[in-house]
Amino acid sequence: MTGATSAPAARPARDRSGLRTALRLLGGWTLLGLLAWLMWTPGAWPALLLAWVLLTLLADEFGGWFGYLGVLLGGLAFVAPTPEPAGWSVIVPLVGGALLATLLVKHSGGPFVLPFAAAIFTLPLLAVARFGTKLDPSLTLPSEPAFLQNALLAMAVALGVSLIRQVTEAVLRRRARRAAAPAGVPLAAVTFEFPEAPAPEGTDAPRPG
Repeated sequence: MTGATSAPAARPARDRSGLRTALRLLGGWTLLGLLAWLMWTPGAWPALLLAWVLLTLLADEFGGWFGYLGVLLGGLAFVAPTPEPAGWSVIVPLVGGALLATLLVKHSGGPFVLPFAAAIFTLPLLAVARFGTKLDPSLTLPSEPAFLQNALLAMAVALGVSLIRQVTEAVLRRRARRAAAPAGVPLAAVTFEFPEAPAPEGTDAPRPG
C-alpha cells in the first residue's frame, strides 16, 4: 500500500525537476545566443563591453558552465566578418580575466561570497585604469570613464540579480521544509507508562497459610 501511494507522489516531483532543468537550459542558451549574435555583429566597444559582462554573468545564473562559455564568446568578435571594435584586443584579456576570477569566487559559495566576487572583478580594473599608463603609455582605454562605468554597471546589475535569486530560493526551500515537516503528535495519542514500585528491602516475603 505504501509503494502504491508513494509512486504518484514522486511523479509530480520528477515532473517539476524536469521542468526546472528545461527552463534553465532554455534561459542559458537564449542568453548565450544573444551574446553570440552581438559579438558576431560588433558595434562600439562601450555597448559591447556592457553586453558581454552582463549577459555572461546572467547566463551563469542558469548553470555554471554557461558563464564560462560566455567568457569565451568575448573572443568571437575577432573572427566576425565585420572589423572588431577599437580597443577590443585590450578589453578581452583584461575583462575576460576579471570575469573568470569572478565566476570562480561566485561558484565557491552562496550569497555571502557575492561581495568578494564583486571586489575581484572591480579591483583589477581600477588598478589598470589608475596605473596602466605607467606600465604602457598606450594603455589609455581602461582609464576612459565609459570603460569603468559600463563594466562595473553590468557587474553590479548581474550580481544583484544573483543575490535576489539565491535569497528567494533559500526562503522557498525553508518554507518547503517547514511544510514537509511532520505535524506534532496529538496529546490523545501520547501514553505514559510508569514503572512498578520495587518491593521494600528488609521485609520478609509472605508465608503461605
